[in-house]
Amino acid sequence: MLGEANYEWVFWAGGLSGYTQGMKFRVVLEYDSDAGSYSAVCPELPGCASAGDTEEEARHNIEEAIQLYLTPADIDLSPTAKLVEVTVG
Repeated sequence: MLGEANYEWVFWAGGLSGYTQGMKFRVVLEYDSDAGSYSAVCPELPGCASAGDTEEEARHNIEEAIQLYLTPADIDLSPTAKLVEVTVG
């Protein structure tokens, strides 16, 4: 039985469209012996979770979940609104 493991993921431009610097996320992988599968949760992104039958599949699935979570959504702006980007850090 495996205990809780932490993995850090770094995403670079090309991995996530529109991002030009690496972003690092912690991912908690945990084996559930009752379900016979792995869960994967990204604590920094509320609600961003996935699972897989193997650790490798869970890691792949959470990477995809993080990419989808961070994909910018279309924004309907009023004629008087302006969309700007802010760099933090």
